[in-house]
Amino acid sequence: MCQILKIATSQYYYQTNNCFKYDVNNYEEEVISTFNKSRKIYGVRKIKAFLMRKDMILSRQKIRFLMIKNNLVSKIHRIKIS
Repeated sequence: MCQILKIATSQYYYQTNNCFKYDVNNYEEEVISTFNKSRKIYGVRKIKAFLMRKDMILSRQKIRFLMIKNNLVSKIHRIKIS
């Protein structure tokens, strides 16, 4: 097929792999709802794991970006020593 179209095979595979661009804003509501369902405890790693169970692939950096954008800060649990 590449010979007929007169393009290099590397160009073909580059275009097919990079044509799918996802919009981060589509996942924004999902990140916010997951954060609120967890009683504002979940951080980036747990939100990523939760979304992966729903077959939504989103990097930790993108999740962190969405959390900062929406002022979502997880609660910090500290061990109390008596």
